[in-house]
Amino acid sequence: MAEQGQFNRDLLAFLDTSPTPFHAVQSMQQRLEGAGFSRLDERQPWQLRAGDRHYVTRNGSSLIAFVVGAAAPAEGGLRMVGAHTDSPCLMVKPHADIFAHGYHQLAVEVYGGALLNPWFDRDLSIAGRIVVSDANGALRSRLIDFKRPMAVIPSLAIHLDREANKGRTVNPQTDIKPILLQGDEGDQSSFAQLVSDAFLRGGESLVDYELSLYDCTTAASSGADSQFISSGRLDNLLSCYVGLQALLASDASHTALLVCNDHEEVGSVSAVGADGPFLQSLLARLCGDSLEAVLASSLLLSCDNAHALHPNFPAVHDAEHLPQLNGGPVIKTNVKQRYASNAIGSALVKQLAASAGVPLQSFVARNDMGCGSTIGPISAAKLGVNTLDIGIPQLAMHSCRELTGASDPLRLALLLTAFINSAAPLSVIAD
Repeated sequence: MAEQGQFNRDLLAFLDTSPTPFHAVQSMQQRLEGAGFSRLDERQPWQLRAGDRHYVTRNGSSLIAFVVGAAAPAEGGLRMVGAHTDSPCLMVKPHADIFAHGYHQLAVEVYGGALLNPWFDRDLSIAGRIVVSDANGALRSRLIDFKRPMAVIPSLAIHLDREANKGRTVNPQTDIKPILLQGDEGDQSSFAQLVSDAFLRGGESLVDYELSLYDCTTAASSGADSQFISSGRLDNLLSCYVGLQALLASDASHTALLVCNDHEEVGSVSAVGADGPFLQSLLARLCGDSLEAVLASSLLLSCDNAHALHPNFPAVHDAEHLPQLNGGPVIKTNVKQRYASNAIGSALVKQLAASAGVPLQSFVARNDMGCGSTIGPISAAKLGVNTLDIGIPQLAMHSCRELTGASDPLRLALLLTAFINSAAPLSVIAD
């Protein structure tokens, strides 16, 4: 495993090249293929052998990569790591053009539970997937990224809103309309035409798109001593990257798998989400008739970032569970099963962390507050596999600019690598 500086530099590069789930999957594909993984086609039969390294994608936004271990899955179980590729954002609506008072604005829809105030006064670019019809009428999908400031959502001056600093609310329908251009209808090209002019080739026409806005500010080491990492989409591309690095370090002794699902931020109910059939159908191919027996001796680590203690708002945390940035990965528990962790999985991971020299922390929400959830409980219920929720602590979760500690990504990678390569059984002896 690389030292921390090199590890984080590649992490920052991954974040910058992954403005959407489609780009994140593309970035992971490139790293997988560079490490000798080959892509499988779900429409074709598979012939899998020990030592094989493969990956599969669906919709271009979800990915499963796996290493076939020397030990039969029924003997050692599956080492599975889960994460998600999507983040809260602003997505462009199908009819995107709004013309008002001399401005050409974009109609956008809020994706996921986004903090909206941070989207104001930022240089925003646009990226995602388009579908075009070529000169012969064939449909082709293509990833695009303007890679430059394209739009902005200006704040209203405080002189015109004297209560702005006293709890101003944001109406997602009326207040979030990014300015794209200046001009009246008929004076300017439509948004679709702007996309076509920038990304279409001769004889092509734009048929449809899935595009979102993102903050142009690049991922960075931050803080006076560079103790932090600040970036968009840390939740949860950081876990995708860390899980990928752990899988690339597999010694192939046991079958190991990384699943990165789309649509977690909107409930996971889709053909490519954790509540869909993607992982289950791949495991059926991998394990055949022994799937139930294999799952009974397997463990899934659901990796999703955790809430770090906010020094300005300590009262929103349970006083006995205060995760700190750079304090190590966080085991997340919730008796209402918003997280899937139990004592068995926690004990196994604590033992692995001790052997890898990785400190661990705990998160439990206050009794009088709810908490978020992850793909962990969904995957556990769908597969019947023991699951633990774990993640790196962060601040500003669901903002378009988030913050985490610089030491924790490598720590989680070391822990996940120890998990994937562990020779110990994924079970606890019952007295």
